[in-house]
Amino acid sequence: MDGEQVVVGVPAPAGAAGPAAGGGAPASGQAAAPVGLGSATAEQLETLPGVGPVLAQHIIDYRTEHGGLLVDELLEVKGIGDRRFADLRPLVRP
Repeated sequence: MDGEQVVVGVPAPAGAAGPAAGGGAPASGQAAAPVGLGSATAEQLETLPGVGPVLAQHIIDYRTEHGGLLVDELLEVKGIGDRRFADLRPLVRP
């Protein structure tokens, strides 16, 4: 439609209609609630944008080696730089 805007690569606003609306499972790359870094499984971590199987395993390995993982410590995880950290920070909790 003329004037319609399609935004790609950003999460849909809360309450927006779409595949993830209506109580269904979140779409790939969209976490439904903050993911707990201290206990999340690889599958839960993979719901975060930019986190695939390899990065999820790096997060789990760091958590195991250091006895936990605080949000700011994500910058210490191999494969997470400033930009990815900025994307992940509001979506995770310790």
